[in-house]
Amino acid sequence: MRPLLPRPEDSAVLGAHVVKGGTRFALWAPRATRVELALVDTDRQQTNHDLVRHTDGVWEVFVPGVGAGQRYGYRVHGPWSPETGQRFNASKLRVDPYARAITGGVDYSGPISDHTAESNYLPDPRDSFASVPLSVVVADTPPPRPLATPLTEADLVVYETHLKGYTQLHPAVPEHLRGTYSGMAYPAVVEHLRSLGVNAVEFLPLHHFVSEPFAIGKGLVNYWGYNTLGFFAPHAPYSSTGTLGQQVTEFKEMVSALHDAGIAVILDVVYNHTAEGGHEGPTLSFRGIDHAGYYRLTSDLRNDYDVTGTGNAVDTSMEGVLDMILDSLRSWVHDMGVDGFRFDLCTTLIRDQLHHVQQSHAFKKAIAEDPILRRAIMITEPWDMGPYGYQVGRWGRGWSEWNDRFRGFTRDFWRGAVHGVEELATRLAGSADIFDHDGRPATASVNFVTAHDGFTLRDVVTYDLKHNEANGERNRDGADDNRSWNHGYEGETEDEAINAARRRTMRNMMATLLLSTGMPMMTAGDEMGRTQDGNNNAYCQDTPLSWVHWTETEEWGDQLTLTRTLLDLRRKHPVLRPAQFRSRAEVVGDHGEGLGRTESAWFNEHGTEMTIENWHDGGRRSLGLYVSDRTDAFYVFFHAGHEPISITLPGQPWSSGYRIVAHTGTPDELRMRALAPGRRVVVPARTVAVMKATVVSRLPVSERRR
Repeated sequence: MRPLLPRPEDSAVLGAHVVKGGTRFALWAPRATRVELALVDTDRQQTNHDLVRHTDGVWEVFVPGVGAGQRYGYRVHGPWSPETGQRFNASKLRVDPYARAITGGVDYSGPISDHTAESNYLPDPRDSFASVPLSVVVADTPPPRPLATPLTEADLVVYETHLKGYTQLHPAVPEHLRGTYSGMAYPAVVEHLRSLGVNAVEFLPLHHFVSEPFAIGKGLVNYWGYNTLGFFAPHAPYSSTGTLGQQVTEFKEMVSALHDAGIAVILDVVYNHTAEGGHEGPTLSFRGIDHAGYYRLTSDLRNDYDVTGTGNAVDTSMEGVLDMILDSLRSWVHDMGVDGFRFDLCTTLIRDQLHHVQQSHAFKKAIAEDPILRRAIMITEPWDMGPYGYQVGRWGRGWSEWNDRFRGFTRDFWRGAVHGVEELATRLAGSADIFDHDGRPATASVNFVTAHDGFTLRDVVTYDLKHNEANGERNRDGADDNRSWNHGYEGETEDEAINAARRRTMRNMMATLLLSTGMPMMTAGDEMGRTQDGNNNAYCQDTPLSWVHWTETEEWGDQLTLTRTLLDLRRKHPVLRPAQFRSRAEVVGDHGEGLGRTESAWFNEHGTEMTIENWHDGGRRSLGLYVSDRTDAFYVFFHAGHEPISITLPGQPWSSGYRIVAHTGTPDELRMRALAPGRRVVVPARTVAVMKATVVSRLPVSERRR
């Protein structure tokens, strides 16, 4: 039977808090029989202090003379009783779940498991002290400078990047700062982001993480960081100045630098599981404090109930665990200055005590009611690996969701694996079939074509098959359904025609992403041809394979220029980034008069609106999108056919004139020039053409409807 554990009366006391005269330590361990605080000095000698238990399961002690920089851990005593979800083993030193900094690493050959090599259910008496990381006391410091002008979800252009890999090879960043928080804050790096036009950086996990024994055993590491050990601590190895609290200061300085440039900071957070894996894995923190208290277990309480594919799943139906996650989120917003979160495998966080998915879960209610968190950007990866884990479209107001349907269809459309253009219209319009309900905004859909997990944009057009041999799993890891197209040759080639076709497809997919309704998310380096040589699961590749190669910026100038142009158009013209789903409603002029045109419309190549027959034509590969508000309008024509197409530009009341402002062809194919309504224009094969439409915001008095 699942244990009933008391909830901390005030979870704000948990962790290590520097106060006048010393530091107060507190740990929630409701079923422990004794808790020792181990203070570790510079020569690794330990001094232990017993904590006092309160009725709510919180253990507490004040130690005079202790201040910032002090290293510590906990030894938690209690019964060894796997059949009741208790795996207490005081020979194992634990990291404080509320530690705000962590130092040191894991010796994977050391006694880091709570059990013996012979059995997962027999305790190992060896001391883990020399083999595990330590918590660090951190004093309070002012938060980073905030954004001068807060961004709305409709404004956001999200740029997903790995913090280390982004600057590890940057030629302008001093060598000692590359791959660090300071490297990310370096002026040349911030300027690239600013000039590109993105205004939100979404970092792969920056919570302190460690590698899995599985990766270490192959001579690799966990590079991506989806293996959290400390939910309150910034990842120490990304600090250039030290790991005894300096990582906190350096992280804050990075946030201030990005905020000064108008760039929001979003953290990819992994609350669904921890670095301990299943009970056969290492005991570093949570399991040794209370196995059944922190993790979802099977009904016999002996084994982890895994809905994440990583060995364990954090149990948010436990109130003390839910408090920890909410406290962590508040800390990152209030103390560390971040603007929002992307939740990895978020469905795990809304499972109840029976492991059932519950959209009315207390996790979501608490965020909606919290004065700090309800203002933060909330992005969900709306699935996990368990029963009914796929929850795309169901998260409700206040949440934006990764839209995997957009990713899959965009790749399919530009490789010619679709039936007609009906779904193209749906995805361009913000995937209203999934998200336009219950008053949700258009930004509910996070549109993306690539992400850290999978091919880069260049690899999507270069490889039909994954090439993950470097991962040491005989190419069995990683997804097989890549929906990619190598354009007739597998891998890199010197064939100019193939390379030109590949680059054109890349430009088409980038244009589709940035011109669609919803919140766009780019993957770092896609704007300049980053490749992983066909590896679609580079989680363990902390090597040049995964790092951004800045020397390719000039070579991929066409991709970079198009990206900048489209993002500039998006920034300058709100009609290209609507906050709400567009309708077929007539646009109203300055004096309340109908202007004849509608907020959106779909056109065929003849300059007339799409007919039923057009929509049902499975061979159709062309579609015109018209969007308009009172003062502004654009006409975008998408053509995925293999031959050029002659199109007629819509006449009044849609526009009195057009000008091509961007396209995905070569410079000599479409000139940036003014065009009259009714004019015929030849759109090259496999091209997106973006035209600014001239419209009026009021009608002459004689033309106004009575």
